[in-house]
Amino acid sequence: MTRFADKGAIPSVSVTYAQTGKSAKANELGMRPMQERVYEKRGEQYLLIKSPPASGKSRALMFVALDKLQKQGLQQAIIVVPERSIGSSFNDEPLSKFGFWADWVVVPKWNLCNAPGDDGGKVNSVKTFLESGDKVLICTHATFRFAVDRFGIEVFDNRLIAVDEFHHVSASQDNKLGAHLGQFIARDKVHLVAMTGSYFRGDAVPVLAPLDEAKFETVTYTYYEQLNGYEYLKALDIGYFFYTDAYTDHIMRVLDPTEKTIVHIPSVNSRESLKDKIREVEHILSALGDWQGADPATGFQLITTPDGRKLKVADLVDDDAARRDKVVAALKDPAHKNNRDHVDIIIALGMAKEGFDWIWCEHALTVGYRSSLTEIVQIIGRATRDAKGKTRARFTNLIAQPDAADEAVNEAVNDTLKAIAASLLMEQVLAPRFNFVPKTAQSGPQEGFDYGEGGYDPNRCNVGFSEEAGAFQIEIKGLAEPKSKEATRICKEDLNEVITAFVQDKTALERGLFDPELVPEELTNVRMGKIIKDRYPELDAEDQEAVRQHAVAALNMTQQAKAITLNSDDGMAKGNTALIDGVRQYAMDVRELDIDLIDRINPFGEAYAILAKTMSEESLKQVQAIINAKRVNLTLEEARELAQRALKFKQERGRLPSITSADAWERRMAEGVAFLQRKAAEAKND
Repeated sequence: MTRFADKGAIPSVSVTYAQTGKSAKANELGMRPMQERVYEKRGEQYLLIKSPPASGKSRALMFVALDKLQKQGLQQAIIVVPERSIGSSFNDEPLSKFGFWADWVVVPKWNLCNAPGDDGGKVNSVKTFLESGDKVLICTHATFRFAVDRFGIEVFDNRLIAVDEFHHVSASQDNKLGAHLGQFIARDKVHLVAMTGSYFRGDAVPVLAPLDEAKFETVTYTYYEQLNGYEYLKALDIGYFFYTDAYTDHIMRVLDPTEKTIVHIPSVNSRESLKDKIREVEHILSALGDWQGADPATGFQLITTPDGRKLKVADLVDDDAARRDKVVAALKDPAHKNNRDHVDIIIALGMAKEGFDWIWCEHALTVGYRSSLTEIVQIIGRATRDAKGKTRARFTNLIAQPDAADEAVNEAVNDTLKAIAASLLMEQVLAPRFNFVPKTAQSGPQEGFDYGEGGYDPNRCNVGFSEEAGAFQIEIKGLAEPKSKEATRICKEDLNEVITAFVQDKTALERGLFDPELVPEELTNVRMGKIIKDRYPELDAEDQEAVRQHAVAALNMTQQAKAITLNSDDGMAKGNTALIDGVRQYAMDVRELDIDLIDRINPFGEAYAILAKTMSEESLKQVQAIINAKRVNLTLEEARELAQRALKFKQERGRLPSITSADAWERRMAEGVAFLQRKAAEAKND
């Protein structure tokens, strides 16, 4: 559900949850629902845990690792984290106190994240550990890479390797950790547990090669399940805000001093940066109120606001290492973890992102587009912790509005597109899971699903929802079903990863937003089809088509539901049922919910509607002109894809598409065939 505050500020995503409290409820072994789900799969050799920040992945690993060490015969467990600060997530835990049969204990010298020296120098410690009788080692990704390079993969046989923040890995040949994991999987002598809150990368490179990924048993705990099961946090807003001139002149329009906030100022290399990070921080501090000095114990900056309140601001941008270290130590002080009044605002540049735990954060305010969708998801995760008295959280991305007079206008346009892509992705991430099934004469209601006021209707396509599973069951006429095990897994587990690749596809996004002549099927059929083929070349054509249809259906269902809740008067009042009601309403509004109808929807139409409400009309026209000026009418690759669709059209209807058809998609397929014929004729004449 979306709300508009004023021209320029938009929560493009605004969702409300049921506050069931289920996420925090523990079973007799002291496990929360996500941890229990993971523990049920503890016997798997390769386990992939996809679960949001703050859902308890580190403790889930402790349960699994203890079982593998004490009951499955593995020698040791090695936990690999991207940076030293995250190592503390795996400190000792008295698990038996909460009902488990053992405690988690790490010998202090084997937490290499706490050891002095650089990663290269800690490699010998890894070898010493492997030769010892101790059970658990914690080190950084870099230390582990160096150790594998030096000692080979054989020395790790019969051990558990757990990789935290797994999205740092990629199937790219340049990614050393990804290459090492591929070798471990090929040798098949270790157990692997991979954990991530965002199983996709900003560069759209897959995390694992498909054949390797197929070996993993996946445990997915969705954002919807996590947030719906919170006790206190009820609503989450995510949006972007455009400004002109210096961001420091506008930041107080979105920075509310009464909210616990993390402000990420822009990288010095970005357009938004004023090229003097110290002055930028000083400007923010002075905008908040009158500076009263620094607290001698914590190093926090003390500010008195115009209304007389006292603010404590942690400055993590300070170049003075001693002062900054004092502030970092004060933020990490375990004595204040549950003290809401310890600090009010944190200003950071490269810190306070992945793995940073401040449960009271209500607002993550980021200036400038970040380098990847992954980074944005990680920053949003700082605000999605559940804490007493915290009912609403938000993420705001403050972005410089594109200006045609600016030399960096193309960069500005790119940042705008990336912000929209991030918004679209988060809508999918925050929604319940979609299970699509073909509508047939044999279709019937599924147990555990609520089909709305009138119940299940055998004469139409039904939308069922299960609060317990956090999932939709949606019937679609003409839907292709996946045949292979891998295609079924992708439709069940990886639709968001497919959608991520699609919304990051610059051509698709540009045309979907700004091409007035666009035929939607060029995106939903051709562009999405190409992404599926490139991503899953091992699937046959039928399975690729099934995955394509499921991904398009998931994206367009969310967008159509959003449009309905946007335009309804009681959207806000409906609270956590707004999206569910929106999907149901869309299914009721159309005569028949079939895949051809869904393919005819521009997936970016609603994003454009929001953009038009937040960006000035002049800027919007400038962006459209810039994008349309560089548009190529048809590429050879697109023509081939269209010709393949035309062939399918001929098989179904007994004739080729007509260039004079009244149907825009049929005309476009015919243009693709004509383009190839023209190219073939030109080649023949050369």
